[in-house]
Amino acid sequence: MSVSDTIWEKFMSFIYSMVYQALADFFTLMTEIGANLFDLDWVKAALHFFNLFGWGLFIAGFVVAIFDTAIEYQTMGRLNIKKQVLPFLYGLLAVNLFTTVPVELFRFSVNLQNTFVKDLANEAIGMNLDVQYWAHQSLGMFNPATAGMSQNILLELLMIICLGYCVIKCFFSNIKRGGILLTQIAVGSFYLFSLPRGMTEGFTSWCKQIVALCFTTFMQTTLLMMGLITMQSHALLGLGVMLAANEVPRIAQHFGLDTSTRFNAMSAVHTATTAINLTRAIAHK
Repeated sequence: MSVSDTIWEKFMSFIYSMVYQALADFFTLMTEIGANLFDLDWVKAALHFFNLFGWGLFIAGFVVAIFDTAIEYQTMGRLNIKKQVLPFLYGLLAVNLFTTVPVELFRFSVNLQNTFVKDLANEAIGMNLDVQYWAHQSLGMFNPATAGMSQNILLELLMIICLGYCVIKCFFSNIKRGGILLTQIAVGSFYLFSLPRGMTEGFTSWCKQIVALCFTTFMQTTLLMMGLITMQSHALLGLGVMLAANEVPRIAQHFGLDTSTRFNAMSAVHTATTAINLTRAIAHK
């Protein structure tokens, strides 16, 4: 082996070592980084504010629902108690839980993901899962000194780049997921105005977004870790599994679980129009 080959091998080993350390740090922070956001005092204060704001909208919606019932009784001479009581009960349940259940469900998905990955690794590998150890071992196949595959350094470097792309993209997805959940809770408070009046379509869509976010949290990191373990014996197959982790939100969206934060504009316009018409009717009387 020439001197230049030796120097190049040492340089690549140094690059591999840096990648190992970066992956170890990424996997350490990735699993619970979003859930830790809700332990901060200012986030708890924000959730309390959203809770009070939701209560205000719920009470306003309940008052509007009473006026709707009175106007319907005066104009049509009919009164359906069940139709009015059930939306109120649904809204009362929602306004008490819309700031707590999403956070607890998100934490549950994170803890379930950690437990599932650890049990899966114990079953497949026969030992306790050490994230840093397996991050080193899964990339050890790319080391020219130990690898049984082709010594094409460019191919190995390309595999490293693909691996880094998967890890970094999932890492940043986990960073922003806590903020997305906080935004979804804020958006959910607006739907509490419509619940006492029996309009549940927007709130149902909001619940699907919360479930989709928790499902993505569980599946994305799980597929990433499964791909990392698979890379020890099947490099390309492991990369395929890790690339599939980035497609979890898109796949969930096709099955009605949309992870994006959307506000139902038509519902807002309908609510505003109803309030204006109600005000005119009261003023006319």
